[in-house]
Order: sequence, then C-alpha cells, then structure tokens
Amino acid sequence: MTTATPVQPFKALDACHLQIQEHLSELQRMALHMQTAGLEAADRQLAGEIEAYFSSTSREHHAQEELHVFPPLLEAGSEEIKSAVRSLQQDHGFIEENWLELGPQLRAISEGNDWFQGEEFQHNVATFLELMDGHIALEESMIYPESKMMWAEAIARRIPRA
Repeated sequence: MTTATPVQPFKALDACHLQIQEHLSELQRMALHMQTAGLEAADRQLAGEIEAYFSSTSREHHAQEELHVFPPLLEAGSEEIKSAVRSLQQDHGFIEENWLELGPQLRAISEGNDWFQGEEFQHNVATFLELMDGHIALEESMIYPESKMMWAEAIARRIPRA
C-alpha cells in the first residue's frame, strides 16, 4: 500500500497557478498590443482562449481551493493564517466580479465584436491582473506551504511507528 505524500494534492493546484500566470501574461501582452497596434486575428483567437480558460479551469481551481485547501486552515490555522484565508476568499469574490465584466469583453473580441469601450477594457484587464497576481502571491508564499505542512502532519499521524 502506498501513502499519499502532502505534495500530491497540490500538484494540480500548482500546475494551475503556472497556467494562470501564463494566461495572465498573454492577456497583458494582448491588451498592450491592442493599445498600440489594434487587434489582429491572432489577438482575437487569443482572447477566446483566455476567456475560455478563466471561465472554466480557473473558476474550478478556486472552487477546489474553497473546498479542500481553505477549510482545514480556517479550522486549525493560526489567526494570521485564518485572516489570510478570509482575504483570499474575499479575493475570489472580487476576481469573479471583475471577471463578469472582463469575460464578455474578451468573448466579444474573439467573435469580432467591438461593442465595448477600449478604456473600460484596459481598466478591467489591469484590475484583473492586479487581483490575480496578489492572490497567487499570498497563496504561494503563505497558504500553500501551511496547507502542505498540515497535510504532512496528518499523514504522519496515520503512519504506524515501529
């Protein structure tokens, strides 16, 4: 019988953070290109890919954190950890609110529609990038290490000692 290591449950979450950061970089690049040179066919395709990713995979990532990562930390973490988790939960709400504005704009770009205001789009992109960057930084610097430690301790308590 094999025992799960504390790293295994986080492999998917860590991989998703890398994908999120890649999509954020592409979004930033696309928004800058849009300001300086306008939209090209490649930008429209990229907008569709970014919209699809953040409308599905990224949302599922947040749901998995809410379900598996945050509850144990809220139950047994220090006050500093609990405060950070509550901040991240609030971030999820702010990210979702911003996405409800930005997502349809990206979808419109991908479909060749230009019904949105360019300045509003740029503002929504900047807000989304700021929210996501701060959110990921807090998770990776404080929350994931603490959660991994809690997993390791729980597993160690289950392993019989000789």
